[in-house]
This record gives sequence, structure tokens and C-alpha cells, in this order.
Amino acid sequence: MINSNKVATVARDMLLAPVYLYQGRKIKRDTLRLPEPNGERHGLVQLNKSTDTSTDESKQTLNLMIVGDSAAAGVGSQTQQEALVGRLIPVLEQHPTINSTFSMLNWSLQATTGHTSFDILRRLYVLPAATQPVDMMVLSVGVNDTTANVSVNKWQQQIEDIIAIAQRKFGAQELIFFSLPPMAEMPAIPAPLNNFVGAKASILDGILQQVCDAHDGVNYMATDFPRMIEEHSNGTPIDIAVMFASDGFHPSSLMYGYWAQQLAERITQLLDTSPS
Repeated sequence: MINSNKVATVARDMLLAPVYLYQGRKIKRDTLRLPEPNGERHGLVQLNKSTDTSTDESKQTLNLMIVGDSAAAGVGSQTQQEALVGRLIPVLEQHPTINSTFSMLNWSLQATTGHTSFDILRRLYVLPAATQPVDMMVLSVGVNDTTANVSVNKWQQQIEDIIAIAQRKFGAQELIFFSLPPMAEMPAIPAPLNNFVGAKASILDGILQQVCDAHDGVNYMATDFPRMIEEHSNGTPIDIAVMFASDGFHPSSLMYGYWAQQLAERITQLLDTSPS
């Protein structure tokens, strides 16, 4: 049976194709180009002062790797301290689960503006293998695949390949893939292009969730943007634009703070339920 809604959508997109093309070119021409923030991209943090040498050596260090695109790299913030990783590490340092289980936190950030799933896969191939298995690998991917209109089949295969190399080469015990952001709500993307881009992002996000669900140790994290708005607004209506940087595309430092808190909750949840 023919899906009439799908036919109508395709017909609409065909009619609006010239508008999409014009708006896309205008965004590329006019949107402010923000740099990646300065700051450390790796570190070793002492979590507690325990001198108990009876603890299994494999439990001494929590190895964390964050991989991905401009959002992982912190674009939209002035420094890494204001970005995702800079907001995340202090939360993990102070969490009771982390402190009671590990004495050190070894973290690294491997992220670059503009990277697609293919670029991230290639980066993982090029990086040297980890000397110790990665306990948590966090991945931010999909926005650039959306804007590049990567095919569904190619997207799915590259996510599968990223999972395979992360587990094989880096010994990743747990992978956390962020859900794609609400691209239709990005201030930099005007209507009707925002609806077209948002629909594409939703399709890729659905496939990402399916792939994650099909693999052990691979987790899909649906970032709770409404919760961010609710926590920040405290019952008062606010403009969602405050959650975005000056380019209207990347997260603001404010959003990075809430995002890091949600990520820390997911990491500690996985550690609490880990059989090891």
C-alpha cells in the first residue's frame, strides 16, 4: 500500500528544493564561524587519597574517551573549561560512585569541527591503540552527516564500523552515543529548511538508536533538552536561543553545563550496573 503521507512529503520537498538550496547556501555564506575553544584535551585526575594497595589494579583508573564533532570539541564556548568535557570532569570528580571505585580519572578528547561518521571512523583507525582498555567512550556524531545528506545505509554501516573498532582496538567496555540534537529548533536554520533538516536528523537518530540497541555495551543517550529548559527557566518562559551559541547552531556554555550533568548521570548509572 502506498503511504500517502510519505508521497505528500516527497512532493512537498521536491517543490521546496530550490528554497532549501538557497537557504542552505545562505547559511554557509552568512553563519558566523566559531573556533574550537582553547584548553587541555587530555588529563589525569586524582580522585581520592586512598592508599589501599589491596584494590585490584584494573580498578584504579577510570579511562574515559570523548570522540566526535564540533559539539564534542566544545565549539560555542570560549575555553574547554566551559565546554562539555570541562563541565563533565568536575562532576565526575565529585561523584561518590566514581570516588569509591576509582582513584584516578584518565580522560582524553578526540573531536574536530565538521567531522562526519566517516571522519570519526577514520580518526579511530589512525589513533594509536589504547595502552589500557577504555572504560567509557562517549561519541557525538550525526549533525554533519545530516547537513551532508549522508544516505541512511551509509550512516548505519559507519556507526556499525565505529562500534566495531571502538570495541576491538580500544577495548571499549561501554559506548555512549548522544542522540542527535533538535536541529529543527536551531536558530541558525530558517523555515522551511529547518523542518527538512530536522526530519533528516530524526531519521538518522532513529537508526542510531536501533543500532545501539542491537549491541551489548552500546548505549543510546537521548539528551533531555526539555529538561534543560525546565531546569534553567525555573518555571519562567525563556527563549530557547539561550541554549545556543552566537552562531545559532552550536550549544552555548549554558547548554554544555546541563548536557555534562546528564552525561555524568548516565556514566555513573552504567558504572553502578556494571557486573565488573
